[in-house]
Amino acid sequence: MTTTAACSGSSRPDSKKRESMKNIASALVKAQKNFAPALKTSSNPHFRSKYADLAACVEAVVDALNGAGIALMQRCHECDDGVIVETVFVHESGETMDAGKLHVPASKADPQGYGSALTYARRYSLMAACGIAPEDDDGNAASGKNKSAAPPAPPQAQKPFDLDAALAWISKGQTIDEVKQRARSAYRKASTNEEHSRIQILVQELEKAALASA
Repeated sequence: MTTTAACSGSSRPDSKKRESMKNIASALVKAQKNFAPALKTSSNPHFRSKYADLAACVEAVVDALNGAGIALMQRCHECDDGVIVETVFVHESGETMDAGKLHVPASKADPQGYGSALTYARRYSLMAACGIAPEDDDGNAASGKNKSAAPPAPPQAQKPFDLDAALAWISKGQTIDEVKQRARSAYRKASTNEEHSRIQILVQELEKAALASA
């Protein structure tokens, strides 16, 4: 990506629209309390850094959203020079909430260029809509600058965090999904960058081992 993305949204909702969003607004608040961190398990070789890819971002929020009765949708709109993505939340009551449209120009006029723009747009539209903010690695590529946004400080654990015990517990997961679930739990309790990094590295190693044995 060599150009920046532009966002557009609707105007302030009127009283009738606010009333029609009562159930979904309440459910979204409940869902956000259970959002997991978007684990940075993908590599950006250009900047030699890690970032949370689209799958990690979806995985961080979809269970909490579904548990609160909210379905996640991402609409694509027609666009000549790139892609336009709109993240929409649909509540089981029938109420909907959209997060505005995100336009990302394609770096090249070919399937690879449009596919890259679509992935970028879906990921950042989802993060903006859900309020999750992992480090902006490939966003730096889009702007042409190598800047890293510091991840938010995790909450302080009431008891000292035992990294070795946490890594052993994560390793005992029977499936990759269980490993990632345990990793998210440990990630929230960890309090230093080194602990977060060790957890992420372990998840990557276990994923590689699972693929090799498949």
